[in-house]
Amino acid sequence: MDQQTPSLLHIHVKLLGFSLHSITPWPNNPSIFYLNGKRISRVEILGVVTSRDYKPNKFLRFTLDDGTHSITCVLWLNHLTSPFFASRQPATLRVISDLAKCFADDIQFGKVARVRGRVSSYRGDLQVTVSDVVIERDPDAETLHRLDCISLGRRCYFG
Repeated sequence: MDQQTPSLLHIHVKLLGFSLHSITPWPNNPSIFYLNGKRISRVEILGVVTSRDYKPNKFLRFTLDDGTHSITCVLWLNHLTSPFFASRQPATLRVISDLAKCFADDIQFGKVARVRGRVSSYRGDLQVTVSDVVIERDPDAETLHRLDCISLGRRCYFG
């Protein structure tokens, strides 16, 4: 990758589903993806919850549909038992675990959710590993998100 190519690695890139599904993995690092030649790892998406697969104390897998494509999201709920999180401070883990449980309760079929997280690949399919969730109550949230994505796409991602 050229040193002059802008990186969007450390921000949540607002994307529509079809744009998310057009990104390609970086061969040297499975947690980095290319969007029109720019490196990304985090996204913000918004859509209607169309499916929900809940495994208590393990994970919540759900799908968001923004009208352009469906996006699989995974919210981990095993912070207190997984060795992956063992290096973190216990107090921090409790806060993260409690937040994840609240997010899982909020994510219900038919609700409009704004999700931020890391892009990842699981069994060859793209997914978003959730870091935070907001249930939208504004009836214009989907339209405003779509307009933001179009504007940012023209100015920052594809321009």
